[in-house]
Amino acid sequence: MMHRLKDLRRRLSEVGMDAVLISHPMNRRYLSGFTGSAGHLFITQQDAFLATDFRYIEQSRKQAPDFQILQVSSEFAKWLPALVSQLGVERLGCESNDLTLTAYRQLVKAIRKLAPKTRPQLIPSHGLVELLRSRKAKHELQSIEAAATLADAAVEHAHAILKAGITEKELAWNLERFLRGGGSESLPFEIIVASGQNSALPHAQPTDRQIQPGEPVVIDLGARINGYCSDMTRTICLGEPSETFSAIYRIVRQAKLAALETIRPGMSGEVADSQSRKIITAAGFGEAFGHGLGHGVGLEAHEEPRLGPGSTDILLTGMVFTIEPGIYLEGWGGVRIEDMVSLGKSGPRCLTRAEELVI
Repeated sequence: MMHRLKDLRRRLSEVGMDAVLISHPMNRRYLSGFTGSAGHLFITQQDAFLATDFRYIEQSRKQAPDFQILQVSSEFAKWLPALVSQLGVERLGCESNDLTLTAYRQLVKAIRKLAPKTRPQLIPSHGLVELLRSRKAKHELQSIEAAATLADAAVEHAHAILKAGITEKELAWNLERFLRGGGSESLPFEIIVASGQNSALPHAQPTDRQIQPGEPVVIDLGARINGYCSDMTRTICLGEPSETFSAIYRIVRQAKLAALETIRPGMSGEVADSQSRKIITAAGFGEAFGHGLGHGVGLEAHEEPRLGPGSTDILLTGMVFTIEPGIYLEGWGGVRIEDMVSLGKSGPRCLTRAEELVI
């Protein structure tokens, strides 16, 4: 983990911070290796502390050997100010995208009680660690690929058990059992199985609706291996697809292929999104593609970078993200095809390889 601390400390120097309080659970895990559910990291240019309560002291010592372990029994606003004062921190960063307003106010109030000479400036920050996390190391990519392989197998299992009359809930539960039986840790997100008109909802929840022949069935699932996630979607059809299904599916697949062919390092998330969006728009379904093209995947199923309208995130080699165009028509249904890719110098490489319909 020391190289990650080194990278973070370089970032702190670049933004003019002496220290940072890390409260986001996945940022905490990324920097320290600690997987407990409670704790904070306090990192300066010279020191690294992990503060947690009695329940996790032994675990933290084993998982975070590069950190000084502090046993605390109260909110960070009660122990952090004294540590900040002791170490002479003048500019303290905190994760504005994670702290609640109440926690932030408590921290501000506690710092104001310090003597003026030892009172640091509190600097809300965003993305310090997330940017580091967005580019995956070799061992991270190996875990992501293992999670992708298991997700692929789950989709193939869906093809094998799909039959007329099976409900969305039954199919989703079968897939969850398959993933957990195949070695997945807790799933990155609840499995989506949406059929017929329900598939017009991008984040539909499985219902008791029975799946019928000829209609779209959107299956969105992922696995988690060694803490790292996968995320993929296939839209399948039981029996012969309708003409509408075939037409919509071809447009969405063309949009996905266009993104795979054109995305390159150095491109912004907005430009990457536009490669697929213009195809769907030209076909007359621009308003039916209401979400972004994709998002980063790693310790979380949704992380940086973001591919979508207005995104200034720059795509860099080593990033892992999804490409997931879709068309959703109220009263009929929807089609989404999602692959997870790793970005190399020559473009994206698909990590998910489950069979797609070719219509």
